[in-house]
Amino acid sequence: MKSNKTFKYLITLGLIITSIFSCKKDLDISNPNVVTTDNYFKNSSELTAGTYAIYSTWHAIGLVAREWFFLHDLRSDDVVSGGSQLEAPRNQILIGVVDPANPVMNTVWNTLYTVIHRANTVTDNAPNVTDNTAVRDNLVGEAKFLRGWAYYELASMWGSVPIYTTTAKTPTDYQPKSKVEDVFAQAVKDLTEAAAVLPGKSATDKGRATASAANAMLGRVLMQTGDYAGAKAALLKIPTSGADGYSLTPRFLDNFEEETEFNNESIFEMIYSDKGDNGFNWGSAVGDGASAAQTTVRNQEYNPIGWRNLIPSNKILNEFENTATGAAKTDPRYAYSFYQTGDTFNNGASTLVDADQNGNSSVVNGKTIKVGFRKFQLIYKEDKATASYHPGSNNQRIIRYAEVLLNLAECENELGNTSAAVAYLNQVRARPSVAMPPYPTSQFPVGSKADVVKAIMHEKTAEMTNEEVRNIDILRWRRKSYFTTEPLSYYTPAKEFLPIPQSEIDNNPKL
Repeated sequence: MKSNKTFKYLITLGLIITSIFSCKKDLDISNPNVVTTDNYFKNSSELTAGTYAIYSTWHAIGLVAREWFFLHDLRSDDVVSGGSQLEAPRNQILIGVVDPANPVMNTVWNTLYTVIHRANTVTDNAPNVTDNTAVRDNLVGEAKFLRGWAYYELASMWGSVPIYTTTAKTPTDYQPKSKVEDVFAQAVKDLTEAAAVLPGKSATDKGRATASAANAMLGRVLMQTGDYAGAKAALLKIPTSGADGYSLTPRFLDNFEEETEFNNESIFEMIYSDKGDNGFNWGSAVGDGASAAQTTVRNQEYNPIGWRNLIPSNKILNEFENTATGAAKTDPRYAYSFYQTGDTFNNGASTLVDADQNGNSSVVNGKTIKVGFRKFQLIYKEDKATASYHPGSNNQRIIRYAEVLLNLAECENELGNTSAAVAYLNQVRARPSVAMPPYPTSQFPVGSKADVVKAIMHEKTAEMTNEEVRNIDILRWRRKSYFTTEPLSYYTPAKEFLPIPQSEIDNNPKL
């Protein structure tokens, strides 16, 4: 159980929003389909509870605890199926056969719109709160950050979707699809406004949105729209010194292990807590329930000795620099990112063997071997019996400073500043536990913009594989014709975006 005074109270609340959807001023109402919010929110305490409900939804199984990481990874070339144990709806997404009834896709869609609805409830009713305007304004900033993030996800994965910025109270409040550029514009607006009011990072009140988190997310969004100058400006607002500053941790693995959460590289993360009972909240996609388990099932799904539903793709495994293929040094981030047969785990007390690992093998530099993910897994400190089924409490790092540096490198290169781009890449490579030779290298010259593009694409893979950014990068880089070979074998322009769920089409007459 985590002991720091953080956000744990946030994610364990019985959510007040449920009451909003059912409260009635009296029993004599003319339209039972109208949601009344007349009694909410009247003070900062109630508004705080409403804001916590938004976080709880992001934190739950419908998003970060399970389906969010699955949907991102399944639409990237970071992963392949671990074997026949991968559920059919997930495999459909992986191979590009996605129909509007796919339950994984539908869960993420529905939960993102729950985020938006709950955020709208906060922003709509914040003017009612006058007892503590400073707290109120911060809460509105948090709500806009979480809503802006949701619209970024929707625009990136679905493209043209409905936009709601006020609470939908009646069936007549349905909205039609907006253009994808308008959905991104809403995300930009929300994140810009959030960054203007949110505080810096706190030593005690951790896990909540900050100005740096908003600017880092804003940088992501603006890059996706092609506004590299705007993205650079947002990213440069993230401080690198003082109490609010961020920097790379000397040890790469600090970004993925439980004991080193909220380190100086972590800009935004989702908190999970383990009561020691192997509990997971399978029952609520949006996280409601004061007594619900607050763990993430990622440790179980990707664990080399757990279910191993997804494993690294051969393409990603062979992207890492290795002396066997002519590099001056083997990139240590390979061993930090993956476990393979022969590696030790359980604090060095156990050795991984083929029999421990369910499913398929990989081919790395011509050698057939079983490989699984290491990032966010707990077997680094657990024995085989403990790790065989263990929904975990390892926080999901959503944004870390290394990504900011890599995104700045891309911005600078797109703006014609190749030397500045290379300097950012070399900062990431110079991390003490990585210490890769600086660019240029024999395999990655950086004499032109095109050269630097290849170095950026390589470095993003080596640094951030399996961190739920690759599928979004693919969309951006594909549009700029940066791939010599299409990374997704099933890709056609018609499959660039996911289909709107059939249930949404059935319910919304404006679709």
